[in-house]
Amino acid sequence: MLPRFLGAIDVASGTAHLADDEARHLSQVLRLRAGDEVTVFDGAGREFRARVERLARDRADLALLGESAAVAEPLVRLTLAQAVLKGDKMDDVVRDATMMGVAAIEPLITAHTVAHMKPGGAPERWRRIAIASAKQCRRAVLPSMGTGTTFDDWIARDGAEAKLILVEPALGAEASPGSNATAGSADLEQRAPGSASLLVGPEGGWSPDEIDRARRAGYRSVTLGRLTLRADAVPVVAISVLQYVWGDL
Repeated sequence: MLPRFLGAIDVASGTAHLADDEARHLSQVLRLRAGDEVTVFDGAGREFRARVERLARDRADLALLGESAAVAEPLVRLTLAQAVLKGDKMDDVVRDATMMGVAAIEPLITAHTVAHMKPGGAPERWRRIAIASAKQCRRAVLPSMGTGTTFDDWIARDGAEAKLILVEPALGAEASPGSNATAGSADLEQRAPGSASLLVGPEGGWSPDEIDRARRAGYRSVTLGRLTLRADAVPVVAISVLQYVWGDL
């Protein structure tokens, strides 16, 4: 398989351009040269086979050779609203969520968030991790990356058709029947929504007040069974289950 790069594609002129990290990766890490063939994608779903034409320190110019069939995106546009985790755990979440095909990742600051981050302070590193993950898994779409927001601000502006919040198994089992009860697979299988958002908490879980506010804002409580999983493992497991239920796998 040809090396893949994220670049700016100009179909009208039959060219593409790589800049900064991508150009340096092509020339300095992979040591490709003019005449070598690569794959370039624009992060919005288009992908082309291309030939390296010119190289500079922080730029590479490519000639498009033909459009490639990009891997199909999931039917449901899923936003992962993830409470920021400690250390490099959030790096793993961004990598895996990108690999699983989420449309957007929104870092959340919650009552029990331990990691230090202010609203709007999401590191650029997470976008670079998402790019690397998309390149590796051969995805042609790059998820949009939020800059970080508070729990309250997010639930106030979340316009997804289906809104879900993952809770501890014990809390899910105790949820009262009705529209805010724990959603089992039978409930979720009724139809695949056009868009969905999934709230996943931090290492310390949600506060009771956050769960109550989410339910009042229209979120359904869901669990992943009887066991309590690691915070960084929860998102990829939950996304996998939802995609199976919605017919996206």
